[in-house]
Amino acid sequence: MCELLGMSANVPTDICFSFTGFLHRGGGTGPHRDGWGIAFYEEGGYRDFRDPHPSVRSPIARLICDYPIKSHIVISHIRQANVGQVRLANTHPFVREMWGQPWCYAHNGQLEGWQSLPLSFYRPVGGTDSEHAFCWLLGELRRGFPRRPENAEQRQALWRLLHELCERLRGLGVFNLLLADGDYLYTYCSTKLAHITRRAPFGSASLSDAELTVNFAEHTTSRDIVSVIATEPLTDNEAWERMAPGELLVWRDGQIQARFGQREEARDAPGQESKQGF
Repeated sequence: MCELLGMSANVPTDICFSFTGFLHRGGGTGPHRDGWGIAFYEEGGYRDFRDPHPSVRSPIARLICDYPIKSHIVISHIRQANVGQVRLANTHPFVREMWGQPWCYAHNGQLEGWQSLPLSFYRPVGGTDSEHAFCWLLGELRRGFPRRPENAEQRQALWRLLHELCERLRGLGVFNLLLADGDYLYTYCSTKLAHITRRAPFGSASLSDAELTVNFAEHTTSRDIVSVIATEPLTDNEAWERMAPGELLVWRDGQIQARFGQREEARDAPGQESKQGF
């Protein structure tokens, strides 16, 4: 199946280090050779890069490694096709507008009976179960919340609905999810997702899929908080935490704001200035 990579940070941060290891799994150390993509939320805007070719041999992927785009939220995906042809239209992440915000989505897994999910506001461009599920999911959120939630109580209700919808999709098969709206990053685990939060005191990390080590203490301040989420841990000298099946985490500024499906909690986290290198 496909693999996912996400980042949430309290300062604009590049993902060059993690992405360098991740791209090797797209046709190098892994079989995911059917396309890749990456999306960045930065300075109130959104941009993405997608390519239906293996990431390990992609000039665009090498550009991302060499071009330190600073972002608070990143979503990336490498594809091993099971539904839909290998082409650009079927390459994740997918994006749609809701409440004047670009919502970005990537899925790992395979669903049965996905064609029966009724679509309302959104339609797929390609032919994958993933994009169809995204259109259904976003349409159901929009049906439940015609306007953007304006306070903490409404946001909690939105997050609970999102968890319920993810649980319904998990009932159709494997549904690991990364979803973002520019303010929050949502991660839902059906089978496999792991995360790590790096904060002071920072140390060194070594990639599992490439010969690269970074000392984060050289690129950070004591206020920085950066969390990375991946299908499988990207480093071999750090302790990653695995999510539980059925668990939804809501991230902002590198920290978990709410948790559904297991222990539930909510808190706020302030932002800081720009850093790099994760």
